[in-house]
Amino acid sequence: MSHKNITKEIIDQLINIVGAEYLIVDVDVLEKFSHDETEDLRFYPEVVVKPRTAEEISAILKLANIENIPVTPRGGGTGLSGGALAIYGGILISMERFNEILEIDDDNNQATVEPGVITEVFQNAVKEKGLFYPPDPSSKGSCFLGGNLGECAGGPKAVKYGVTRDYILNLQVVLPTGEIIWTGANVLKNSTGYNLTQLLVGSEGTLGIITQIVFRLIPLPKEDLLMLIPFLSEESACNCVKDIFKAGITPSCMEFMERDAIMMSMEFLGDCDVEVADNVKAHLLIEVDGNDADVLLHDCEVIMGVAEKHECGEVLFAESDNAKNRLWRLRRNVAEAVKADSVYKEEDTVVPRAQLAILIKGVKALGVKYGFKSVCYGHAGDGNVHVNILKGDMSEEDWNNKLIDGIREIFELVKSLGGTISGEHGIGLVQKEFMDIIFDENQLRIQKGIKKLFDPKNILNPGKIFED
Repeated sequence: MSHKNITKEIIDQLINIVGAEYLIVDVDVLEKFSHDETEDLRFYPEVVVKPRTAEEISAILKLANIENIPVTPRGGGTGLSGGALAIYGGILISMERFNEILEIDDDNNQATVEPGVITEVFQNAVKEKGLFYPPDPSSKGSCFLGGNLGECAGGPKAVKYGVTRDYILNLQVVLPTGEIIWTGANVLKNSTGYNLTQLLVGSEGTLGIITQIVFRLIPLPKEDLLMLIPFLSEESACNCVKDIFKAGITPSCMEFMERDAIMMSMEFLGDCDVEVADNVKAHLLIEVDGNDADVLLHDCEVIMGVAEKHECGEVLFAESDNAKNRLWRLRRNVAEAVKADSVYKEEDTVVPRAQLAILIKGVKALGVKYGFKSVCYGHAGDGNVHVNILKGDMSEEDWNNKLIDGIREIFELVKSLGGTISGEHGIGLVQKEFMDIIFDENQLRIQKGIKKLFDPKNILNPGKIFED
């Protein structure tokens, strides 16, 4: 992308918009904004600004359009696809000052929130009113709601409750050209024109910058039960998943962890031991929730009956809140544990859940073919498996060149199974070269045309999702 470098005159104009206190050019401070949680990538913006109003963002984008300067929006910096990286330098807009919960409307089960609110903070606030916002990515304690919308985050509870897009009614958005619009209406049913709200959700900050979000909420379930079930093979664990649903049970969470995943997490945490027998190859962490404890106990009995037909070991029930938190901590720290173990690449695959066993088997076979080790875990209930590829003993030559062919084969396998290459992490920077596996030329042309319509000068988060 050809663009203009940031000059003193442009810095002065940005200061006039946001104030000198909220503008950063110091290289040491910019380092924080040069990376997210994607591998070890580093791209420094030329300047970071921290606006507080939609009008300030509008002014920044109008200036960027006039001067042809790339603009990268950023939330909590927890992304895993490089979506918040300023790969062309330019202006990075940090949304950290948009951090207010504006209203929780418990008459209509809605909330109006700014995008810089941390996901768990929002969940706890609505919980106090007996309401529930289910999407719960592993980074919920630090990620921003705006970033969740940008990537259409899911998390463990997606299997029963859906993903971020299922809870969005309306958005205030600043378009790349500076106009401020609302995309929908604060109603549960809306068949009025094109659905711009859903178009913006999952657009990875390429079509507009979200400045207000109107969520729909649901009543908070009063009870939950959690169990950890060991299996003698990955295949048995995967096949058990579909049979639990066939038995008429929809868990609120159903998480898969192969042996290496749970062992790495225990070693990483140091204080979260679970006894894992030598012959155990995988675990399912299964939660059921609702308002009737007797119904949930019955559901657990049904699940155990299904699991017993699939080579399961002794089931561990979490009988207290402390035990539940311990198991969830084990699951939520797998990604950090893998990262601490080795240089790695994480692929966010998703297939129909009945195909999980074939996917895992295929990934392991490709590891043998290309010489890499993989650690697989994720949201088994909705077929979303995170494939972590570890560098281990691979040579730099194979890691930097040969591995790309292995990743392409993984994605081709995913496509052949009826799946796709990202379930919740987005395409961003690191997956865009594989979009041709999923979409043909006509599909890509339509999507690129939408980007061009919203952003004719390609200034907003350029270089993401599509190859330039």
